[in-house]
Amino acid sequence: MKQIFKKFKYLILGVICCGLIVACNNTATVNNNVDNQTENNGRISFGTTLRARTLDPADSYDLAGMNLIYNVGESLYTYDVGTTDLVPLLATEMPTVSDDGLVYTIPLRQGVKFHDGTDFNGEAMKFSLDRFMENGGKPSFLLTDIIEEVATTDEYELQIRLKQPFSAFPALLAFPGACAVSPAYYTIGEGEFQPNELVATGPYRLTSFNSDSARLDVFEDYWGEMPSNEGIDMQIFADNSANLYNSFITGAVDVAYQSFAPEQTISLLEDAQGGDFQALEGQGTVITYMSLNRNQPPLDQLEVRQAIALIMNRELMMERVTQGLAEPLYSMIPGAFDAYQPVFEQMYRDDNAQLAKELLTQAGFSAENPAQIEIWYPSTSRPRTAVANTLRAIAQQQLDGIIEFQPQGVESATAFSNLSQGTYQTFLGDWYPDFLDPDNYVHPFLSCPEGNQEDGCIEGGAQNQGSFFYNERVNELINNARSTNDPSQREQDLREIQEILAQEVPYIPIWQTKEYAFAQNNVEGVAINPSQTFPFSTISNQ
Repeated sequence: MKQIFKKFKYLILGVICCGLIVACNNTATVNNNVDNQTENNGRISFGTTLRARTLDPADSYDLAGMNLIYNVGESLYTYDVGTTDLVPLLATEMPTVSDDGLVYTIPLRQGVKFHDGTDFNGEAMKFSLDRFMENGGKPSFLLTDIIEEVATTDEYELQIRLKQPFSAFPALLAFPGACAVSPAYYTIGEGEFQPNELVATGPYRLTSFNSDSARLDVFEDYWGEMPSNEGIDMQIFADNSANLYNSFITGAVDVAYQSFAPEQTISLLEDAQGGDFQALEGQGTVITYMSLNRNQPPLDQLEVRQAIALIMNRELMMERVTQGLAEPLYSMIPGAFDAYQPVFEQMYRDDNAQLAKELLTQAGFSAENPAQIEIWYPSTSRPRTAVANTLRAIAQQQLDGIIEFQPQGVESATAFSNLSQGTYQTFLGDWYPDFLDPDNYVHPFLSCPEGNQEDGCIEGGAQNQGSFFYNERVNELINNARSTNDPSQREQDLREIQEILAQEVPYIPIWQTKEYAFAQNNVEGVAINPSQTFPFSTISNQ
């Protein structure tokens, strides 16, 4: 009876929502003409709220675009589905690296064709990487900052010379935008982009793309294992999670991913427990953190930074702010990586108000002379607004007036332009990785090639992120970790970096995301990648 009631409830809800959608003339409705309305045709209907700005790999720098590029295109390396384990794709092996760490030699796969019939080889891969760098798209800096030259040493061998050693380079080559594109279709030239097309080598070819839908058909000449389905029909409910939610619970889409409102995710998880459909959870790699400006008093005192770390009650944050849809994070490197060390958990027990008061007293503060801390955050971010307000409440309730937090919302564009100028005492930020490697959580936050102990970071990652942290040992460790080809040595360097991070507290990690996807019960093979890319080829329906 419970199941019957639920289905009746969804039927009534679907009828009401359809009426509202029609009445509002909302264009983000399911297209009744696409193949996903035909039962058991082997195609998968996929729903999302994310709309891609462009599908040109050399210019795409948003999740929606990269997800489509990931499924239609192929890079030299990729990750085993659902993991951070790097494996060859258009390369046949991991690269051979010269003794000085500057030259990477990469053997390439033979017998691969582009969707337009052009053969893939070393010249095509060189063309693709050169185009990524020279056309000047949004993500071009990822390769231009690192690569000196791309050359072919054989028809199916590529040689890449770097400007400086970079041990995470293979992970950078797994970035979806660094995929191979057909030299017969694309051109090299600044600003020469094809935003609505994608001609690559992957298991699907793009056959249509517009503002509310995309169609991927199986590429019959694909070199590798063919997809488990007959194609993908994507419905894009741009910025409208209610329409995505209603379309999923009424069965109009087979799989739904990115992004539901927290209350919708919780409702779907509860109903999935009752067997109405499937809920899949994956470990995310997006982190939320607080940046502490060591150049702004009273944060120039280590005791104050450590006191804030001590009262960061992550379990309370998980309950009140994320509603359990994230997990506590105790380092700037997420737990998806083997290099993760929970250093803040080891050094600062959550919600240790007594020790925080002792440190603040040592720093010269009291109820009569409180430490006053502004917490800045993008005003449109509900989670970060809630974090700031929760910290203020903790201080009021547990620290006897010895510290006062003052939440301050600011418009996003203004926030990030001011951050590197040292305007804010503290700032609550989110970090979406450019590529899956611990380096992308260390170098952008802690590196500082120009600075000193007195002035802090003058130029570098720490200045850009608003902490102005400067530590000669950390700079040395970052350079060592980037230049070594010894994995154990690299892990040792990253461990020490994290230990110094906890001791000096330029940042306080708060949580890392969980990723959720939902699928109808007749669907199999759904998986979530830590990178937030979503593999289509493994999905099938009964």
